[in-house]
Formats: sequence, structure tokens, C-alpha cells
Amino acid sequence: MGALGLNLAYLLVFGVNFLALLVILKKVAYKPILDKLDERAALARQTVEQAEQMRQESARSEEAVKAHIEAGRKEGQAIVAQASEIGERLRAEAREEARREAGAIIAKARVEIERERVEGLEALRREFVELTILAAQRVIEESLDKKKHEDLIVRVLNEGIAPKDN
Repeated sequence: MGALGLNLAYLLVFGVNFLALLVILKKVAYKPILDKLDERAALARQTVEQAEQMRQESARSEEAVKAHIEAGRKEGQAIVAQASEIGERLRAEAREEARREAGAIIAKARVEIERERVEGLEALRREFVELTILAAQRVIEESLDKKKHEDLIVRVLNEGIAPKDN
């Protein structure tokens, strides 16, 4: 080995120094570095697991929100349908009330028209009686008892107006 420029004693000392340095580094530096790396790996795994849990929780929350939104939409549709139904019922009731009021107004108008017709006929009858009395007085040219003439004319008119039973 001498020819190669190697000294066995130095080589052995270097070997022992190298092994001693390797043992010291393993105890002092390598083991703590590996422990730190293991801690970091564990922390990274824990962070990934927490992120996965948060993602799953977020997905569950999103599903719950979607379910609440769907329930709210259905409830809103039900409320709108109910409001439409109530509105239609109120319109129908209003129409029916308007028909009843119109019927009452028509009935009242008919009663009023009949009353006015009867009053008109009575007024016409009185006028006719007075005209007949006046005509009879002029024909006879003497003054007769007005009350007797009115009674006579009313009786004649009633006999002429009333239907005759055969």
C-alpha cells in the first residue's frame, strides 16, 4: 500500500475517526433531525386529515343548506298556492256577493216600479174620476153631490176593470 501512497495507520485512524464521527452525528444530529422530520410528517398527515374532515363537513353542510333551500322553496310554493287559492275564493265570494246585491237592487227596483205603477194608476183613476164628474156636471148642468158621483164612478170603474167571472 505504500506504493499507492497509502499509510495503513492513517487509513485505520481515518476509519476510526470516521466511525466515531458517524456515531456522534447519529446520536447528536441524525436522530433529532429524523425525529423532527417524523414530527413534520405527522403534522402534515394531521393537517391533511383535518383538511379532509373539513371538506367532508363542508360537503355535509352544503347538502344540509341545499335541503333547507329546497324545503324553503317547497314551503314558498305551498304558501303561494295557498294564497292563490284564497285569492280565488275571495274573488268568487266577491262575485257572489255582487250577484246577491245586484239581485237585491233589481228586486227593490221592481218593487219600486210596481209601487210607482200602482200610484200612477191611482192618480190616473182620480184624474179620470174628476174629469168624469166635471163632464157629468156640465152635461147635466146642475151641481150634484161630488162624493156620490165619486163613489158611483169608482164603482163603475171597478166593475169595468175587475175581471168578470162567467
